[in-house]
Amino acid sequence: MSACSPGLAPSRKIISVNGVAIPREKISREAQNHRAATPAAAWLEAAQALVIRQLLLQEARRLGLPPEPATDDQGRRETDEEALIRALTEHEVKTPTPDESSCRRYYEQNRQKFRSSDLYEAAHILIAANPDEPTQVEEKRQSALALIEILARDPSSFADAARVYSACPSREQGGNLGQISRGQTVPEFEKALAQLTLGIIAPEPIHTRFGFHVVRLDRKIEGETLAYELVADRIAEYLDETCKRQAVAQFIGILAAQARIEGFSLLPADGRKPR
Repeated sequence: MSACSPGLAPSRKIISVNGVAIPREKISREAQNHRAATPAAAWLEAAQALVIRQLLLQEARRLGLPPEPATDDQGRRETDEEALIRALTEHEVKTPTPDESSCRRYYEQNRQKFRSSDLYEAAHILIAANPDEPTQVEEKRQSALALIEILARDPSSFADAARVYSACPSREQGGNLGQISRGQTVPEFEKALAQLTLGIIAPEPIHTRFGFHVVRLDRKIEGETLAYELVADRIAEYLDETCKRQAVAQFIGILAAQARIEGFSLLPADGRKPR
């Protein structure tokens, strides 16, 4: 949550919200639902989630909101606590619906996000190399460079070389990869492809986790910016969701500033109360 910056909880100190303790066993169970770099980080994320949950539940009960569990399209029913938290945010957190001018302004400021992918047509020869064997990696790199030198003198032999040397199934098509768009290849190959010159075999092999690629770019079709009308609904949904997340984060910050939280901190690092 942007309004909250969790502080480290002492390893033995009890965490509580307005006198209601959150058992360490419950935090440990909750930590299993949080993906983090370390178990300690997952534990802290779990503690934060449970402190926030307790804050929201206490406020919902203080306001006397009734739990009215909803059921989704798959027949799954909310728990009473989930229903209370939803009722609280619907009752207390009001956000404006994004208007036409806001959506258009976002579109104009972020046109690159609404651009269709560039398309590439390329052929390659994969010289496979095991990344865990440095000596082999260098040997394969030298092999790829030698092949590039040969093909530079006789570019027409690319397809035949692919059938003989490539470790990729595309060798059966003379190394032809067909049309490639964003996300269809590994990031390092995709990034390098965008820098190549049309019709020229790249002077350096592209190094990826699979080995070294000798590449020829045959065609590039530039992507186009999608018309506003095609993305207007998507923009409105995004702005609406972003606004709601920010409003909820601010609401939680206000509750945290007014609450007595022990063993954990949800206040910003500078200690100021959210405005």
